[in-house]
Amino acid sequence: MRLLFIGPPGAGKGTQAKSVAERLGIAHISTGDMFRSLDPDTELGRKVNRIMQAGDYVPDEVVVEMLEGRLSQPDAARGFILDGFPRTLGQAEALDRLLGEGGLDRVVLLEVPEDELVRRMLARGRLDDTEAAIRNRLATYRRETEPLIDFYRKRSIVIEVDGLGEIEEVTGRVLEAIGVTERG
Repeated sequence: MRLLFIGPPGAGKGTQAKSVAERLGIAHISTGDMFRSLDPDTELGRKVNRIMQAGDYVPDEVVVEMLEGRLSQPDAARGFILDGFPRTLGQAEALDRLLGEGGLDRVVLLEVPEDELVRRMLARGRLDDTEAAIRNRLATYRRETEPLIDFYRKRSIVIEVDGLGEIEEVTGRVLEAIGVTERG
């Protein structure tokens, strides 16, 4: 199974992607984790570190190159959940070139009301999680990432999941939505 988890910041994509990947025995591929795990003594590690320290986005071609390498690893052959990529239409088109247009089985859209997203992110207590910064990130999501929903809806692979509730409750809804029944 090849899945993409999408949703606004604070919707629980990373938490759900990790949980569902473990249950299904497939790879959880997070671009954020890939960036953090780069060896800082390599050319790529130094390049990505400089970009991120400047507060800029890592260029698509670098992310796609890293993703291609990650998808070639044995654990991804059984299936994967993408978390954090693609974030823009350009990245989605690059992913199509990498996987083929039918490369994703489902796109799981986690839906959470904006006020709840703000509440969740403020509760994390991070210094950069001010209400103004959070609302700016949500506006960036609406502008840059939400268009992906229609991009994938045209392929009839988007499934919407209510992201409110306890983690296990949401995980159960995601598994049900992708057609996986848990054995007890």
